[in-house]
Amino acid sequence: MKAASYTLGQRASLWVSAGVVGHTLWMGAAPSMTYPIYASEWHLTPTVTAAVFAVYPLVVAVVLTSFGDVSDYVGRRVTMLLGLSSSLLGALIFAVAPNVTWLFAGRAFMGIGVGLSVGPSAAAVVEFSAAGQSKRASSITTAAQALGFASALLVGGALIEYAPLPARLSFCVLCVILGALFLAAWFLPRQTAQETRKRWQFKAPSIPAGTGKTFLVSAMAVATAYTHGAVIPSLGAQVAHDLVRSTNVLTNGAALALFAIVAGVVGILARRLSSRFSMSLGAVASTVAMVLLIVSVTEHGLLPFLMATATAGVGYGLLFLGGLQALNAAAPSEHRGGTLSMLYLVAYLAMGTGASLLGVAATAWGLTVAIDLGASAIILLCGVTVVLVLSTRGSCAGTERRALWHPGQPGAGLDVGVQRDGDSGEDTDDGQDDHQLDEREAALLIPTAKDMPLMLHTERAQPRDDLHAD
Repeated sequence: MKAASYTLGQRASLWVSAGVVGHTLWMGAAPSMTYPIYASEWHLTPTVTAAVFAVYPLVVAVVLTSFGDVSDYVGRRVTMLLGLSSSLLGALIFAVAPNVTWLFAGRAFMGIGVGLSVGPSAAAVVEFSAAGQSKRASSITTAAQALGFASALLVGGALIEYAPLPARLSFCVLCVILGALFLAAWFLPRQTAQETRKRWQFKAPSIPAGTGKTFLVSAMAVATAYTHGAVIPSLGAQVAHDLVRSTNVLTNGAALALFAIVAGVVGILARRLSSRFSMSLGAVASTVAMVLLIVSVTEHGLLPFLMATATAGVGYGLLFLGGLQALNAAAPSEHRGGTLSMLYLVAYLAMGTGASLLGVAATAWGLTVAIDLGASAIILLCGVTVVLVLSTRGSCAGTERRALWHPGQPGAGLDVGVQRDGDSGEDTDDGQDDHQLDEREAALLIPTAKDMPLMLHTERAQPRDDLHAD
């Protein structure tokens, strides 16, 4: 794909990449408010509507399995443009769909688009951030996803309620937004320093050596967060309709959007927390949210439902933020796109499988049983997440330290020392041209830095064989 003669600067590229991140959750939630319309007009069962929802994450998973690391070779810009093109085609199909078969086709193209762009856009947010700002990048990614999800529910709800062509106009507006985003992404830099110049070849998904334990706990946390999507957007619209008892689609959408709004706020406010603490606290919050959700459905209580969606937003935001922070710090920059794509592969498989099973359960045994099963599954996943966080305490921190030591990368070969107030804290310099490690990046290596007064000190590195020499 030919590059533009004009390219965006670093800051503008960061926000365009964040926009592409936001579109991935918008695409996932876009049909949520129109499902009741389809079900009424075409007499669809809950199994069919859940299948329309589930085909999207399953296609995303297939694309991530086959092409998850392609942006590490052909570039973030090209891969994001291809993804946006497919998402645009999917939205266009929804805008003109005459029957449910077209919906399946549209969801498939949306899945292809998100599968191609979700990893590269998250990697681009990290790479277009200032040096040592991977925590800020994770926060931006979390907030962008939440904004995309909330926009889908609020914009879609408003257009369905107050505009003509309720099942189509929201997708026409989405097409316009995607077209503008494609135009902006066209002017992204063609190649960033982190992308490899090697030729891409199809191969089985893998994760970089030395990041296995960090990937395991991060993937569990993010998959647990995404499993909320099998309950909130998929079944939550009907729950909101029954409990809010409003015929206003915007009101029902706003009740669901509370989940995304809270998740976005938490993603911004919690970025200074350590990744381990974020994941643990997120698991606790999600457990409380699922208990409240079960109570709200059983007792038909609106207040417990709103409390459940808000608390679930806290859990989602912390789980996703913590998992992404840990993996961003550990993933080698030359494999960042592929590593993040693997993370999303696990997450979308969890969401797609959960949505399919809960749709079948809702048809066979009713919505209440489906909600109980989904909430119980999330509680179980939260427990597993906490166990993994506790069991990999030392390993994750060690992996994050090793992540900075890649030959030829900024900060490679540096020894990071931790000193208390009162120590000299002076840098040594023997005249060699050593890389300097940004203090904020070094802070990511110390999970307990927030609990004690620390000064981060960088000094000339010794060769790796001498790191433990007396």
